[in-house]
Parts: sequence; C-alpha cells; structure tokens
Amino acid sequence: MAAAETPSSTLRRHDLCSRGIRLARKMRSDVADLLDAYVERQGLDASVNVAALDGVPAAAAERWGEQTESQRLLDNLAAYRAFRALLTEMLEEQRDQAGPADAALHEALAAVLLQVSAFAYHLEELLQLESRGPPGEEGARPPAGPHLGLFERKLRGLGVLRELAQWAVRSARDLRQLAKPGPGGAAAPAGQAQSQ
Repeated sequence: MAAAETPSSTLRRHDLCSRGIRLARKMRSDVADLLDAYVERQGLDASVNVAALDGVPAAAAERWGEQTESQRLLDNLAAYRAFRALLTEMLEEQRDQAGPADAALHEALAAVLLQVSAFAYHLEELLQLESRGPPGEEGARPPAGPHLGLFERKLRGLGVLRELAQWAVRSARDLRQLAKPGPGGAAAPAGQAQSQ
C-alpha cells in the first residue's frame, strides 16, 4: 500500500479490511445456500464436475504469496466485476425461464448479485485509500460465448456459483493479508495461504 501511511489511513485500511472480511464470509455463506437451492431447483447433481468456463474468473492463484497488495486488490476487483456481469446474465436467464416456484431462487440470486456489487465497491474504496484509483470497467463484461442450450446454461450457472464461493474464500484470505501491519503485510502463517 502507500509507502507513507498516516495512522488514520492505517486505521481506515484495517477497518475496510475487517468489514470486507465480514462481507466475504457472509457472501460465501449466502452463495453456499444459493448453490444448494440452485442445484435442487435446476435438477442437477451436486457432484457434477464442471470444467473451467470461459469468462469465469478462477480463484486459484499461482504464486499467491508473491503477489503484491495491489495485485491482490486488482485481481479481486476484476473478478467481482466479472461476477457482477455473469450473475446479471444468470438473473435475466432465470427471469425468462422462471415460474412461480422459482421466485425464491430468483430472490436469492438477486441478493447475491447485490452483495457482489457492494463488495466490488468496497474493493474500489480500498484501492482509493491506496492512492491507486480503480481501473475502468471496460474489460469487466465477459466475452459473449456461443449460444448455450438450457442444460449448458444450468451447468454454467453452477460453475459460476461454485467459483464465486471460492472467490469469497480467497477474498477473505487476501483481506486478512492486507490487514496485517507492515509494508506488504507479514508473511502468511504456514497453511493459511493454501487454506480454502
């Protein structure tokens, strides 16, 4: 973060990180509940393996411990902007095919979309505090892929929600690292960087 931090900016950063961790944990819990409802409502098998999907940011990070604070924040922001677009698309698809029995799923999806938007804004605040404004959103919308059939859209939705759940775990871990005192944060305790 900024080289010459004042005590007030250090406190603000710690406060933003602490709130962000709570937001990420809440989002992870809500996404887990949404995943259960989604699998049930869409008639999918919860154990189905969904391959990596184009346009869906992967939470796994190579050399996570080597990333700078700025890289972590920027990676998180890019991911949540992409998830905002993906969830908006899922919500539109859900609206098109939803019946009265799907109202609860639709509401849960909308609630998670709001959390993702709020979390992206929260990350922008952290970047502002670092005196590094957030980048523009020109690449935030995933590229339009081929037209998918109903089953493929269901699997894509499952993949999006699973990866979002993993990002919520990664984000809490990233923010814990950022909240540590000292330049670049202290080294992560053994096992913390790898835990999910």
